[in-house]
Amino acid sequence: MKGWSKALACLAVIFLLAAAFFGGNQGTAAQGDAVPQITQETVQEEEAATQEETKTEKTKTEETKTEETKTEETEGLTAAETEPKAQEEAAKAQEMELAEAEKQDGHQDAPASPKKDAEGAADDGAGTCTLSVRCDSILDHWDWLDAKKADLVPEDGVLFAATEVTFYEGESVFHVLQREMKRAGIHMEYEDTPLYQSAYIEGIGNLYEFDCGELSGWMYCVNGSFPNYGCSRYLLQEGDVVEWIYTCELGEDIGGSNRLEE
Repeated sequence: MKGWSKALACLAVIFLLAAAFFGGNQGTAAQGDAVPQITQETVQEEEAATQEETKTEKTKTEETKTEETKTEETEGLTAAETEPKAQEEAAKAQEMELAEAEKQDGHQDAPASPKKDAEGAADDGAGTCTLSVRCDSILDHWDWLDAKKADLVPEDGVLFAATEVTFYEGESVFHVLQREMKRAGIHMEYEDTPLYQSAYIEGIGNLYEFDCGELSGWMYCVNGSFPNYGCSRYLLQEGDVVEWIYTCELGEDIGGSNRLEE
């Protein structure tokens, strides 16, 4: 009996050990199956989140590029619209500066000489005349002269000696005087009077009207006669002798029939 009891006890122990063994393996296996399943779901969620973030970043990048493109287009349109205005304003400013410089220099733009081609060269129809500029009448009225202008009067009173110069068809006494004074580097200033279609000579060689008395100023004569109209209306002819003379007595002292050049 004792032997049989031991045998049963051994079998019971073996059975328990076997049960414990197989039960433990099944739990481990179940746990092993669960771990991969949880890991796979987590990975899928992370991948989905990553894809969503990527899409969001891509969308933001595209929106940024679109905004930059719109900004560049807007700036381009603004520049295209404002550039012509800026150029026009710059051109106007430059014209005003040139006009002011010419006014200060005493060489305003005169009525254009006729018969000139696009390059400023003279056309056919050229002729010659004699031109001179003098102020010797001041020498006889020296005490009338503005003391500040004394150094401007030559000893012989001649500012531009009689010289044969060229004129072109349709040119006036004024055109020749302006061109030759500029060529000789002699100051000249005039006032254009559209009402009379005439240019009035205010000063030559920095000697102005009223510098030598209240009746003083510049007059011109052609072939010994003083015309009764402005120098810009007197058209030159071949061989004319043109004299510009400063008078101190409204022409009385130079034979000018008491009238200044208009």
